[in-house]
Amino acid sequence: MTLRRKQYLDLLLLADEQEEMIDKYLNNGKMYILKDGEKVVGEYILTAQNNILEIKNIAVKPSFQKMGYGKVMIDHIVKNNIDKYSIIQVGTGESPLTIPFYKKCGFEYSHRIKNFFTENYDHPIYEAGVQLKDMVYFKIKR
Repeated sequence: MTLRRKQYLDLLLLADEQEEMIDKYLNNGKMYILKDGEKVVGEYILTAQNNILEIKNIAVKPSFQKMGYGKVMIDHIVKNNIDKYSIIQVGTGESPLTIPFYKKCGFEYSHRIKNFFTENYDHPIYEAGVQLKDMVYFKIKR
């Protein structure tokens, strides 16, 4: 990781809890920071390939969650990129916290990668009491 991006590791780990996995996409994507005044409240990383823009990591600091910042970031991503890419997609675990959020933001189910989390992470990952196994992709199409 570049030193500049490393300063946001605490935020990155909120969305992807294994640093080695973050390293796989961090330097290939563009990282954006959301501030409220001088306070950093969130971040997201975008990668692009084959006319598909992917949100690789998106997080809001815990003290700023449930205040609309995540939706602000998604709305900004979509508004500024929907005319440039045929698909905007995001992958997540089957969590009762993230799936409803993406659906509320206008994403629809696309596909899944079976056993992504169990095969690519060195420990089981749980969110809201649910073990994440498959990577579930959601998309917004132009």
